[in-house]
Amino acid sequence: HLKEAFLAPNGTYWFGTDELGRDLFARVIRGTRISLFIGITASLITTAFGVVYGGISGYFGGSVDDAMMRFIDVISTVPDMIILILLLVVLEPGVPTLILAMCLTSWTGIARIVRGQLLTIKEQDYVLVARTQGASARRIITKHLIPNALGPIIVRLTMAIPAFIFEEAFLSFINLGVQIPEASWGNLGQSGVQQFVQHPHLLLFPAFFL
Repeated sequence: HLKEAFLAPNGTYWFGTDELGRDLFARVIRGTRISLFIGITASLITTAFGVVYGGISGYFGGSVDDAMMRFIDVISTVPDMIILILLLVVLEPGVPTLILAMCLTSWTGIARIVRGQLLTIKEQDYVLVARTQGASARRIITKHLIPNALGPIIVRLTMAIPAFIFEEAFLSFINLGVQIPEASWGNLGQSGVQQFVQHPHLLLFPAFFL
Protein backbone atom coordinates (compact mmCIF):
# COMPACT_ATOMS: atom_id res chain seq x y z
CA HIS A 1 0.00 0.00 0.00
CA LEU A 2 2.45 2.64 -1.20
CA LYS A 3 -0.25 5.31 -1.09
CA GLU A 4 -0.26 4.83 2.69
CA ALA A 5 3.52 5.09 3.03
CA PHE A 6 5.02 7.36 5.70
CA LEU A 7 1.72 8.10 7.41
CA ALA A 8 2.07 9.77 10.81
CA PRO A 9 0.58 8.05 13.88
CA ASN A 10 -3.22 8.18 13.74
CA GLY A 11 -6.34 6.36 14.88
CA THR A 12 -5.90 3.59 12.30
CA TYR A 13 -2.10 3.22 12.43
CA TRP A 14 -1.12 3.90 16.03
CA PHE A 15 2.61 4.12 15.25
CA GLY A 16 2.18 5.31 11.65
CA THR A 17 3.43 3.44 8.59
CA ASP A 18 6.81 2.81 6.99
CA GLU A 19 8.10 3.40 3.47
CA LEU A 20 6.05 0.47 2.12
CA GLY A 21 2.86 1.43 3.90
CA ARG A 22 3.20 -1.31 6.51
CA ASP A 23 1.71 -0.79 9.97
CA LEU A 24 4.65 0.15 12.20
CA PHE A 25 2.79 -0.96 15.34
CA ALA A 26 2.48 -4.49 13.94
CA ARG A 27 6.14 -4.44 12.91
CA VAL A 28 7.29 -3.29 16.35
CA ILE A 29 5.22 -5.99 18.08
CA ARG A 30 6.65 -8.60 15.71
CA GLY A 31 10.12 -7.26 16.43
CA THR A 32 9.41 -7.48 20.16
CA ARG A 33 8.63 -11.18 19.85
CA ILE A 34 11.80 -11.89 17.89
CA SER A 35 14.08 -9.78 20.09
CA LEU A 36 12.73 -11.35 23.29
CA PHE A 37 12.95 -14.84 21.77
CA ILE A 38 16.60 -14.30 20.83
CA GLY A 39 17.47 -12.75 24.20
CA ILE A 40 15.79 -15.44 26.32
CA THR A 41 16.90 -18.39 24.18
CA ALA A 42 20.53 -17.28 23.99
CA SER A 43 20.56 -16.60 27.74
CA LEU A 44 19.20 -20.05 28.60
CA ILE A 45 21.63 -21.82 26.27
CA THR A 46 24.71 -19.96 27.48
CA THR A 47 23.68 -20.36 31.11
CA ALA A 48 23.09 -24.11 30.74
CA PHE A 49 26.42 -24.67 28.99
CA GLY A 50 28.31 -22.38 31.35
CA VAL A 51 26.84 -24.12 34.41
CA VAL A 52 27.88 -27.54 33.11
CA TYR A 53 31.36 -26.39 32.09
CA GLY A 54 31.99 -24.43 35.28
CA GLY A 55 30.51 -27.21 37.39
CA ILE A 56 32.87 -29.81 35.99
CA SER A 57 35.86 -27.49 36.30
CA GLY A 58 35.07 -26.43 39.85
CA TYR A 59 34.24 -29.88 41.15
CA PHE A 60 37.24 -31.79 39.84
CA GLY A 61 39.78 -28.98 40.29
CA GLY A 62 43.48 -29.69 39.82
CA SER A 63 44.76 -30.30 36.29
CA VAL A 64 41.22 -30.59 34.92
CA ASP A 65 40.37 -27.15 36.28
CA ASP A 66 43.64 -25.68 35.00
CA ALA A 67 43.10 -27.01 31.47
CA MET A 68 39.49 -25.89 31.30
CA MET A 69 40.28 -22.42 32.63
CA ARG A 70 43.16 -21.99 30.19
CA PHE A 71 40.76 -22.78 27.36
CA ILE A 72 38.47 -20.01 28.60
CA ASP A 73 41.46 -17.65 28.83
CA VAL A 74 42.31 -18.34 25.18
CA ILE A 75 38.73 -17.67 24.06
CA SER A 76 38.57 -14.50 26.16
CA THR A 77 41.62 -12.99 24.44
CA VAL A 78 39.68 -12.66 21.19
CA PRO A 79 37.09 -9.84 21.21
CA ASP A 80 33.55 -11.23 21.16
CA MET A 81 32.41 -8.89 18.40
CA ILE A 82 35.12 -10.11 16.02
CA ILE A 83 34.02 -13.73 16.49
CA LEU A 84 30.37 -12.73 16.10
CA ILE A 85 30.93 -10.79 12.89
CA LEU A 86 33.10 -13.53 11.35
CA LEU A 87 30.51 -16.22 12.11
CA LEU A 88 27.65 -14.11 10.81
CA VAL A 89 29.57 -13.36 7.61
CA VAL A 90 30.49 -17.01 6.99
CA LEU A 91 27.20 -18.65 7.97
CA GLU A 92 23.80 -18.07 6.43
CA PRO A 93 22.11 -15.05 8.06
CA GLY A 94 19.08 -15.71 10.23
CA VAL A 95 17.82 -16.05 13.77
CA PRO A 96 19.37 -19.51 14.42
CA THR A 97 22.77 -18.32 13.19
CA LEU A 98 22.52 -15.20 15.33
CA ILE A 99 21.70 -17.21 18.46
CA LEU A 100 24.54 -19.67 17.74
CA ALA A 101 27.06 -16.88 17.20
CA MET A 102 26.10 -15.08 20.41
CA CYS A 103 26.13 -18.28 22.46
CA LEU A 104 29.60 -19.30 21.26
CA THR A 105 31.12 -16.14 22.69
CA SER A 106 29.06 -15.52 25.85
CA TRP A 107 29.22 -18.61 28.05
CA THR A 108 32.61 -18.00 29.64
CA GLY A 109 31.36 -15.49 32.22
CA ILE A 110 28.80 -17.79 33.81
CA ALA A 111 31.29 -20.67 33.66
CA ARG A 112 33.77 -18.65 35.75
CA ILE A 113 31.06 -17.71 38.26
CA VAL A 114 29.89 -21.30 38.71
CA ARG A 115 33.44 -22.58 38.96
CA GLY A 116 34.27 -20.06 41.70
CA GLN A 117 31.12 -20.92 43.64
CA LEU A 118 31.75 -24.66 43.45
CA LEU A 119 35.37 -24.35 44.56
CA THR A 120 34.01 -22.97 47.83
CA ILE A 121 30.87 -25.06 48.21
CA LYS A 122 32.52 -28.42 47.52
CA GLU A 123 34.47 -28.14 50.78
CA GLN A 124 31.29 -27.96 52.87
CA ASP A 125 30.51 -30.79 55.27
CA TYR A 126 27.40 -32.03 53.47
CA VAL A 127 29.42 -32.52 50.26
CA LEU A 128 32.08 -34.48 52.12
CA VAL A 129 29.38 -36.65 53.67
CA ALA A 130 27.90 -37.34 50.22
CA ARG A 131 31.33 -38.40 48.98
CA THR A 132 31.91 -40.78 51.88
CA GLN A 133 28.52 -42.35 51.19
CA GLY A 134 29.63 -43.16 47.65
CA ALA A 135 27.65 -40.54 45.73
CA SER A 136 28.82 -40.12 42.14
CA ALA A 137 30.37 -36.88 40.91
CA ARG A 138 27.33 -36.27 38.72
CA ARG A 139 24.94 -36.62 41.64
CA ILE A 140 27.01 -34.37 43.90
CA ILE A 141 27.21 -31.66 41.23
CA THR A 142 23.52 -31.76 40.28
CA LYS A 143 21.98 -32.43 43.72
CA HIS A 144 24.26 -30.57 46.10
CA LEU A 145 26.56 -28.07 44.39
CA ILE A 146 24.55 -26.45 41.58
CA PRO A 147 21.37 -25.91 43.70
CA ASN A 148 23.45 -24.08 46.30
CA ALA A 149 24.98 -21.84 43.63
CA LEU A 150 21.64 -20.86 42.09
CA GLY A 151 21.68 -17.29 43.44
CA PRO A 152 24.53 -15.97 41.28
CA ILE A 153 23.36 -18.11 38.35
CA ILE A 154 19.88 -16.57 38.38
CA VAL A 155 21.29 -13.05 38.69
CA ARG A 156 23.61 -13.67 35.75
CA LEU A 157 20.76 -15.14 33.70
CA THR A 158 18.48 -12.15 34.24
CA MET A 159 21.29 -9.72 33.38
CA ALA A 160 22.15 -11.68 30.23
CA ILE A 161 18.69 -11.32 28.67
CA PRO A 162 18.80 -7.51 28.12
CA ALA A 163 22.47 -7.78 27.15
CA PHE A 164 21.62 -10.23 24.37
CA ILE A 165 18.68 -8.08 23.25
CA PHE A 166 20.98 -5.05 22.88
CA GLU A 167 23.60 -7.20 21.14
CA GLU A 168 21.00 -8.50 18.67
CA ALA A 169 19.75 -4.96 18.07
CA PHE A 170 23.26 -3.72 17.31
CA LEU A 171 24.01 -6.57 14.92
CA SER A 172 20.66 -6.14 13.17
CA PHE A 173 21.30 -2.40 12.98
CA ILE A 174 24.47 -3.04 10.96
CA ASN A 175 22.71 -5.69 8.82
CA LEU A 176 24.45 -8.69 10.38
CA GLY A 177 21.56 -9.91 12.51
CA VAL A 178 17.88 -10.36 11.74
CA GLN A 179 17.42 -9.76 8.04
CA ILE A 180 14.71 -7.67 6.38
CA PRO A 181 11.79 -8.30 5.69
CA GLU A 182 11.74 -9.96 9.14
CA ALA A 183 11.44 -7.36 11.87
CA SER A 184 13.49 -6.77 14.98
CA TRP A 185 14.08 -3.65 17.03
CA GLY A 186 17.53 -3.34 15.50
CA ASN A 187 16.66 -3.38 11.82
CA LEU A 188 13.55 -1.25 12.43
CA GLY A 189 15.84 1.32 14.03
CA GLN A 190 18.24 1.08 11.11
CA SER A 191 15.41 1.79 8.66
CA GLY A 192 14.16 4.61 10.87
CA VAL A 193 17.55 6.35 10.99
CA GLN A 194 17.48 6.80 7.20
CA GLN A 195 14.12 8.61 7.41
CA PHE A 196 14.52 10.31 10.78
CA VAL A 197 14.53 13.92 9.59
CA GLN A 198 11.31 13.65 7.56
CA HIS A 199 9.59 10.85 9.50
CA PRO A 200 10.97 10.63 13.06
CA HIS A 201 8.26 8.18 14.21
CA LEU A 202 10.01 5.39 12.26
CA LEU A 203 12.94 5.57 14.67
CA LEU A 204 11.35 6.82 17.88
CA PHE A 205 8.95 3.92 18.43
CA PRO A 206 11.48 1.07 17.94
CA ALA A 207 14.03 3.00 20.02
CA PHE A 208 11.48 3.51 22.83
CA PHE A 209 10.72 -0.22 23.00
CA LEU A 210 14.41 -1.11 22.88
